Amino acid sequence: MDIRKIKKLIDLINENNIAEIEIREEKESIHIVLNKQNLNLVPNEQPSSSKIQTIEQNLPEDLKTTMPDASKAKNTINSPMVGTVYLSATPGAKHFVEAGQKVKVGDTLCLIEAMKTYNKIEADKSGTITARLVENSQPVEYNQPLFAIELNN
Repeated sequence: MDIRKIKKLIDLINENNIAEIEIREEKESIHIVLNKQNLNLVPNEQPSSSKIQTIEQNLPEDLKTTMPDASKAKNTINSPMVGTVYLSATPGAKHFVEAGQKVKVGDTLCLIEAMKTYNKIEADKSGTITARLVENSQPVEYNQPLFAIELNN
């Protein structure tokens, strides 16, 4: 096997974080194993809250986080399952509900995809949606607040 091919293989292994590769061509074969003991591993550093606050303070007003805090909402409509939330039926389509919109029991609020099945999430309370607490295509947990709602009297 040509030394240039071997060097290219080594470069590919390094670029793609491959631990081991074996190639056989006719009567030739090569087996390369990356020596993991010599790797310089960098620990995953989590950003501190002070770094996050500093970064957010330096953003223009229109780019700062605008999602409401779910813990401040009195009444919420929560996810009945784990999955991925979709706010409209198709990408780019109008959302099922927006903040300020009145809903009644049974109105579709969003879809949650779980195991390749799309489940309609309907309002279990009547009122006015005061805030959307999730983003489109966001993973959600069981009982996670999806919408804040002001109940009808």
